[in-house]
Amino acid sequence: MRTLIYRYGIHAVFIAIIGLFLVLSFDPGLFARLSLPDWPSMQSFSTFKTILLGILLETLPFLLLGVFVSSFMQLFISESLIRKIIPRNPLLGILVACLLGFLFPVCECGLIPIVRRLIAKGMPLYIGVVFILAGPIVNPVVIAATYTAFRTRPELVYSRLGLALLAGITIGMIIYKFVRYNPLKNDSATPIDQDGHGHGSHHHNHHHHGHQHQHGGGKFLAMMDHAGSEFFDMGKYVMVGSILTAAIQTFLPRASLASIGQGEWSSHLFMMGFAYLLSLCSTSDAFVASSFVTTFSSASLLTFLVFGPMLDFKSTLMLLSVFKSRFVLLLTILIAISVLAGSVIIGHFYLSPL
Repeated sequence: MRTLIYRYGIHAVFIAIIGLFLVLSFDPGLFARLSLPDWPSMQSFSTFKTILLGILLETLPFLLLGVFVSSFMQLFISESLIRKIIPRNPLLGILVACLLGFLFPVCECGLIPIVRRLIAKGMPLYIGVVFILAGPIVNPVVIAATYTAFRTRPELVYSRLGLALLAGITIGMIIYKFVRYNPLKNDSATPIDQDGHGHGSHHHNHHHHGHQHQHGGGKFLAMMDHAGSEFFDMGKYVMVGSILTAAIQTFLPRASLASIGQGEWSSHLFMMGFAYLLSLCSTSDAFVASSFVTTFSSASLLTFLVFGPMLDFKSTLMLLSVFKSRFVLLLTILIAISVLAGSVIIGHFYLSPL
């Protein structure tokens, strides 16, 4: 039931929002003629369209690049290669897992099913979790997109990478020390030893990688098909997120937005909730964040840039389909605490007000 709501609900919301946007684009005075109280002026709709187009034009090239790189990695890089790279030493394993995102730039949507298979085949749990959390941020495409969005504030780029690595390492060590059960669904009786390995967990998924037996043109066509599917899937979230961002920037009173954005805690909590609901791809969220540059503090923008790729509505549903609920709850708490605390500390000592 949850999967059906997720699959068809987002399509319904997407169609409704796009339909409303098209109506307002062709006839922005339509709702004004309905004599609704305090309906925004046509100038406001013009500002809304300008902000929306600006966000989309900056975002789409990086989204395209991201899905093509992700699809290439999915088709041409084997899971066995990733397993060979991981050291047995826990600390070194966590550090390597943090950097796997740079070597294998796959978005968070592609990482979760990959990591599920790797854990089932013997990858330590804590390393897989770190790969899921830090991989979507420590990613050359994401780094380039973040730098493009904040080229006048490169410290936000460094802070995003630093906080992602710090949070990933911290959460990975906590899981290594305290999680002694196998959180994968359908493997409830499998314990995990000191090295994080599950014993007897050997359920292989042959359906997702049936394309591995393809060669040459077949793999290229499969990559293009995967990229197209992922682009339209991610494009829905980018479009909805861009529309909501433009609407907030245009129609929410500037004084109210500024009071939220400069609050010591309200700005962080707002941005965490905003990132969770938007479920943007990490290759495009920096452009949404940059549109709040004049109203929200640097630290709260950092919260948005790190929390969203680690945990959002879309990834929560995917995590719940792979892991047990109590493990997803533990991850949620650890991510929220580490990102919030890290953003506040970095904002206080390193980031100056925008």
